[in-house]
Amino acid sequence: MDQTIRYKEPDAAPDQVAPLMARARAAQALIADADQERTDEFVTALAWSLYRPDRAEALATLAVSDTGLGNIRDKITKNQRKTFGTLRDLLRVRTVGVIEEDTARGIVKFAKPIGVIGAVTPSTNPSATAVNKAMMAIKGRNAIIIAPSPAGMKTTTATVAGMRAELTRIGAPVDLVQILPPPASKQMTQALMEAVDLVVITGSQDNVRRGYRSGTPAIGVGAGNVPVIIDETADLDDAADKIAASKTFDNATSCSSENALIIVDAVYEAALAALGRAGGYRCTASEAKRIETILWQNGKLNRDLIARDPEVLAEGFSLPEVARSARFFLVEENGIGRAHPFSGEKLSLVLTVYRATDIEDAAAKVRAILDYQGRGHSCGIHTSVLARARRLAEELDVVRVLVNFAHTFGNGGGFDSGLEFTLSMGCGSWQKNSISENLNYRHFINITHLVTPIPEDRPTEEELFAGYWNKFGR
Repeated sequence: MDQTIRYKEPDAAPDQVAPLMARARAAQALIADADQERTDEFVTALAWSLYRPDRAEALATLAVSDTGLGNIRDKITKNQRKTFGTLRDLLRVRTVGVIEEDTARGIVKFAKPIGVIGAVTPSTNPSATAVNKAMMAIKGRNAIIIAPSPAGMKTTTATVAGMRAELTRIGAPVDLVQILPPPASKQMTQALMEAVDLVVITGSQDNVRRGYRSGTPAIGVGAGNVPVIIDETADLDDAADKIAASKTFDNATSCSSENALIIVDAVYEAALAALGRAGGYRCTASEAKRIETILWQNGKLNRDLIARDPEVLAEGFSLPEVARSARFFLVEENGIGRAHPFSGEKLSLVLTVYRATDIEDAAAKVRAILDYQGRGHSCGIHTSVLARARRLAEELDVVRVLVNFAHTFGNGGGFDSGLEFTLSMGCGSWQKNSISENLNYRHFINITHLVTPIPEDRPTEEELFAGYWNKFGR
């Protein structure tokens, strides 16, 4: 028997993270006394580092080259739109000193930093997500260390360099924003998760689970698989235009991109015609079957076809010439679940279509799709009957129900949506997430409550128990 003693190679990751943590804490200490005006200057500097047109374009170009995902035009828009919207939100709120006074309850709330934030960012948005999280973290006078996706390492590194340069320009501590050194690894990310004061994860569910197991307070987000209803009262061309704009944005890299349409029978053909006018190509049954065998390889999405331009998909799927000018591809399906891959998230310009007998059947199909994949995330409806949307919100296990929206542009915050601008959507306990709202600045502050006496608020036993006693007795 081999009795050779084998030594495990020591894990160097904690030693590599430790100096980053020391620099982050030192930088944070330098802004401990920053007032709201100066804090907002830090945040604006980070925003400008990406919003500036030349930077937005350069980083969008690098992201497509670096990851092979999405397209340059839409990544420029995403870099600027998300950053601009987030800056709008952040400049409207206080995070320094007194942030709320409730005289009736005798409570005054003071905002305090959390500490050093560890942020895991995805390859789908290697610039926008990094800046978005950094802005929220610095708004709370925290420091942040970013763990990038290996596929987006070059882009996120360049993005962080831009943020640091802008901080230097305004005389702010540069180490408020740092990034893990290359090469990106699970070991390094895990060491960061265990060292920081809060970890915020956008990306793979494996990273989300690792974050929750790290022993550090963690905020993770869930997977999307957005189903959207078109009912018989909808403005079909308006719905089709919004769906097309949302689905095609950045080649469907967003978790908020529509993945399935459920169209009621009364307008099924008319809705498909409207989607055709908006640039959709309706695949035949045989073409849909071929797409399925090509888009999934060994049960996983084909890396060579996700988030690619429509021309690449038309060629890859061997679709006819008429499909080569399409913006997205419609495949009709009637099954839901593991045996029906089209019912899940596709991260591509492929959009599944279901026929529903009526609104009740449509809602049932939405529930089944979400139960299979994407529960907790979001769904949508195009309708003229708001009561139908309210019923979906009452009955479905989702955090967001959007009404008559281009889903991608409303779900993560929009100028015509009251949701906060973000690139990280919490999905609640339905996806084992710790938040059931859009990630926002409130998740990056601690709050101290100053409590002073108020006139006694003590009801009588009769006031509290009378209804119960009258119904059930004492």
